[in-house]
Amino acid sequence: MFLQLSNLGVRYPDQNTPAVDGVSLGLPAGSIGVLIGPSGCGKTTLLRAVAGLAPVEHGEVRLAGECVSCPGHGVPPEARHIGMVFQDYALFPHLDVGRNIAFGLHGMERHAQTHRIGEVLDLVGLPGRQGSYPHELSGGQQQRVALARALAPQPKLMLLDEPFSNLDVGLRERLAHEMRDILKAADATALFVTHDQLEAFAIGDLIGVMQAGKLEQWDDAYSLYHRPATRFVANFIGHGVFVPASLEQRQTGVAVHTALGSLQNLTDCPLPSHYADGKCDVLLRADDIVHDDASPVKARVLRKAFRGAEFLYTLQMQGGLQLQAHVPSHHDHAIGEWIGVRVQADHVVTFAREAVNA
Repeated sequence: MFLQLSNLGVRYPDQNTPAVDGVSLGLPAGSIGVLIGPSGCGKTTLLRAVAGLAPVEHGEVRLAGECVSCPGHGVPPEARHIGMVFQDYALFPHLDVGRNIAFGLHGMERHAQTHRIGEVLDLVGLPGRQGSYPHELSGGQQQRVALARALAPQPKLMLLDEPFSNLDVGLRERLAHEMRDILKAADATALFVTHDQLEAFAIGDLIGVMQAGKLEQWDDAYSLYHRPATRFVANFIGHGVFVPASLEQRQTGVAVHTALGSLQNLTDCPLPSHYADGKCDVLLRADDIVHDDASPVKARVLRKAFRGAEFLYTLQMQGGLQLQAHVPSHHDHAIGEWIGVRVQADHVVTFAREAVNA
């Protein structure tokens, strides 16, 4: 692994609990990793520890095989060959774009600097803008200049801390796709922090979900959504609910009995013996619940959120169980209306039943 964290712990002097607690992960060369999680979960602190800007209490940070943070040894931040992009861009307003980018190219001959500045501006889609000043650029263009400046010295690793948080929502996802293309074209290895799941899915090869300083899961986006390792990840990623269920072993396989009916012919379903009396909670995503007028199972529309091509409905069944469902937006049902629903799933994700559902 190009970046390897092993049992990394960070604790600030004024804190009783660690800000980062025993995190281990690996990021291959040329890959983009993303850290997401609720505010205060430790994702930015983890990024700062990799950069050498936060105190490592225990564990290791290895970069390209070299231990840059180990017990009794730490490589200074300026010697780690890491490029950083911050949410406030940190461009010098009194310097033009070319001189902003040249700031990280100390020691390079003038003609080589000029050539490299042109290269990275081409890479980020701003050719010929060397003479422009930051105030003459849009927010998205300023972010591209900040990225170009970080890439110019050809760092071993790029660290990006919520670089789109100051931009409009509509612009953020587009820039995330564009930044991914830029980083891939530069063959850069990058670790990215965001609070936005859509950004994480757009840019990341691997995504880590953090909670209270711990890394709950480090995986690709598909696995996080469809194969969450913990109940927290299942609840944090995407839309879904936990539905009480009981598992029954049959000759044809395991059947999963829920208030929405029985599910059969499922892949990766645990055996009933995995849970006491076969009772568990099943995660049902909004895309597992299908609107079907012919279904005998009915649910009342509690809330609906228009998403353009679809509604996100919050539904409630007769017994009080709430569900969420993605429904095409031409099915515009009124609040309080009862509609037919059914489950359409080829696998289930199960967790031990919580006491409130017992």
